[in-house]
Amino acid sequence: MIRTSACSAVPAARLGALGLAAILVLGGCSGSSGDPNAEAAELSPLTSERAEPTENATSSATPSPTATYKPATAEGAAENVPLPVMPELAKEESAEGLRAFGEYWFSLVNYGFETGDSAPVMEISAQDCERCNIFYADLEEGYVNDDWIHGGKININSAGTQFVKTPQGRYQLLLSIRQEAVANRGPNGKVFFEHQIDKTTTAQIMEATYVSDHWVVNLVENM
Repeated sequence: MIRTSACSAVPAARLGALGLAAILVLGGCSGSSGDPNAEAAELSPLTSERAEPTENATSSATPSPTATYKPATAEGAAENVPLPVMPELAKEESAEGLRAFGEYWFSLVNYGFETGDSAPVMEISAQDCERCNIFYADLEEGYVNDDWIHGGKININSAGTQFVKTPQGRYQLLLSIRQEAVANRGPNGKVFFEHQIDKTTTAQIMEATYVSDHWVVNLVENM
C-alpha cells in the first residue's frame, strides 16, 4: 500500500540552526515513535555495500600523507571530513538500489552537519524538496562566521520499500532512524542550540524519483 503524506506544511518562520534536525528528526508530524514498524511494516536492515577507494596504480613509492579526520568537539569543528562515495548499488532502479541510495543520502546529510557543505545533498535532491531547502539554509546559518555543528549524526536502523510507484511517479522508502546528540556551537564556549540524544527511534518516509540513470529525492518527512 502506498502511504500518503499526513504532514502539514512547514511554517515559513525560521526555526533556528539545525533545521533538518529539528524538523526532519526531532519534530515533524508525530515526533518519535517507539515502534516504527507499526507504521513501516517489513523494514529490513540496510546492508548496502559501500564503495571502497581504489589505489592509484601510478602512485609513487612515497605517497603524500593523508590528512587525519577529526570529529567535531565542544572546542572546534570537524576537520578533514571524507566525502561519502556513492556505492554502485545506489545507482540502480531497484528496491535494493533505493535502499542503498537512501542510506547514501543520509550520509551526505551527516557530512553536511560536520562540514557545513550542503552541495552534495543539493545535487541529488529536487529543487522543491521543502525540508531539503530548510536544511541548506539552516546549515549555512549553523556555520556562519566561526560557528559549527557538534554531533547530530543520523543513524539508519532499518529501511524497506514495496517499490511501487505513487501517482506522482515516485518510489517510497520507509525508514527507522535515530539521531545522536547535537549542538550548534560558537567560539568562547557559546552554545546556540543543544539537544540531548533521544533513545527512541523515528519513523520516516522518503520519496524519490528515478531520472535517466540516477535517483532524486523529492520528499522526506516524519510519519
